[in-house]
Amino acid sequence: MQRYTPALIVFDLDGTLADTIKDIADSVNRIIAMYGFEPHNVDAYKRMVGDGFLSLIEKAIPNDAARNSELVQEILARAVQEYAAHSLDATKPFDGAKETLKLLSDRGIQLAVLSNKPQDLSASIVGALFRDIPFIAVWGNLPDRPRKPNPAAVLQICELANIAPQNCAFVGDSSIDMKTAKASGMTAVGALYGYRSREELLDAGADFLIASPQDLIALFGAE
Repeated sequence: MQRYTPALIVFDLDGTLADTIKDIADSVNRIIAMYGFEPHNVDAYKRMVGDGFLSLIEKAIPNDAARNSELVQEILARAVQEYAAHSLDATKPFDGAKETLKLLSDRGIQLAVLSNKPQDLSASIVGALFRDIPFIAVWGNLPDRPRKPNPAAVLQICELANIAPQNCAFVGDSSIDMKTAKASGMTAVGALYGYRSREELLDAGADFLIASPQDLIALFGAE
């Protein structure tokens, strides 16, 4: 595939723009411990995140407990509340992320965020860490918004920007992100510095791989 400059780049949040994993792990561990369940280390959480908070809770508790929908919903509500109170304790942008976003924006490339994290949490984290970046959309999960890898939300962002998906790129660190890009017709860029492996990204259809946010500058021809 030839290098080109996309008119719009949509970014995943966790593991792509911001290193959020410690706050997620600590918050969920505190809640599941209240129910007598074993905590997990940070590396385990890196394999669990990406498909929304409900899926995260179902993976973090034992299988028999995960089949109890009432219990899952109770733990979910408490975990989201706990995480909301601690979502910026240790969370920070990946090195070079803010500078890269500014350079891309200065070149006239439109920017957006699409996460499977709840909408209010996505907006608050992006607002705190990237307040000077003019994103055209910062979208998280809502009850009526299909989660990635369903392409509906990212296609709505393309429509909002009035840009065809073929002129857009999606940057993320998981197979879910790569599948979202491929399903929508966007260029799929896998972030190797995130939470998943090179093999997972390639198997899911990554067109390009980047080792740092700054690699986007060279990849898309920015000076």
